[in-house]
Amino acid sequence: MGPALQLSMLVFNKVSNKMQFFWAALFVCFMSVLCMLLGNYLTKEGVAFILLVTLSFIAMFFDILPVLFSAVLSALVWDYFFILPRFNLRVGNQEDKVMLSMYFMVALVSGVLTYRIRKIEKVLRQKQEKSQTFKLYNTLLNSLSHELRTPIATIMGATDNLLSNNPGLGEGDRQSLLGEISTASLRLNRQVENLLNMSRLESGFIHPKKDWCDIRELVNGVAATLTEQLQNHPLRIEIPEDLPLLKLDYGLMEQIVYNLIQNAAVHTQKGCSITVGARVVDNDFVLVVEDNGEGFPAHETGKVFEKFYRLQNAATGGTGLGLSIVKGFTEAHNGTVALGRGKDGGAVFTLKIPAEKWH
Repeated sequence: MGPALQLSMLVFNKVSNKMQFFWAALFVCFMSVLCMLLGNYLTKEGVAFILLVTLSFIAMFFDILPVLFSAVLSALVWDYFFILPRFNLRVGNQEDKVMLSMYFMVALVSGVLTYRIRKIEKVLRQKQEKSQTFKLYNTLLNSLSHELRTPIATIMGATDNLLSNNPGLGEGDRQSLLGEISTASLRLNRQVENLLNMSRLESGFIHPKKDWCDIRELVNGVAATLTEQLQNHPLRIEIPEDLPLLKLDYGLMEQIVYNLIQNAAVHTQKGCSITVGARVVDNDFVLVVEDNGEGFPAHETGKVFEKFYRLQNAATGGTGLGLSIVKGFTEAHNGTVALGRGKDGGAVFTLKIPAEKWH
């Protein structure tokens, strides 16, 4: 079923029952008038076929009672306007009586069957959606079982050691445990933020609150929070000093940059460099995050922005939400994000967002 047809069904399904009777009658009358205008080219059998097709169309969108009403109305219209003698409900000969009876039965059966087929398709679609939801639910649980359990276990273990008053625990050990708690807390907070952000995207509650942003300051701030993840990945920030202030949602852009840099650090080998560039092209803000790693497999490039999707050969960990959030936050700015391959074979993420410039 095509997207246009699904949209039409969604619109008509919201129409009240009384309005469905009105629209059904309007469709039958419109097609009847059209057939009358083409009367010199259509036989009564041809008109019957057109009315049956119209009835099938009505049955695709409306409830059963408007469909049965349309079947009766189309039979009466065919009899009154197209079967001799015209403009009365009397049927002239036995053959026409049989044809009218058969038309009425076929119209009823066709309408009811089309309606039932639509209901069956709806049930199958609901089952498919439930199956998809269950699959995503399992994927999320599997991811969270590691991503949430690991930092929680770290926090609990370090806290227990600090509270045990172990005399053998020196000041250096205490500082190390406090560092572990801090790192695990940040990791746990980031995963919760990803889940909350995805929930906001799904509910449609994301409305950018735009204000003037210094992109250089934003990127440097994000880099400072990713010190641990970037300890084996040189980060180059190539943003012109004269880049003007841009009107964007600072919080959403911060999350976008964070997820892109973290994604590059996670999916590249030690020593691979990451480059963040920004520029203004006409009325668009263009952000590029590039690495010189191995890049994404060609057959998986189109899936990286899907919810919960993780590369087939990816290391354990990660919920597969980072890039889908990047896409959602970018589109909330009416922008686009694309994944390409760099000249060295690495991944290149390019964001293009319409943005007002500070003059």
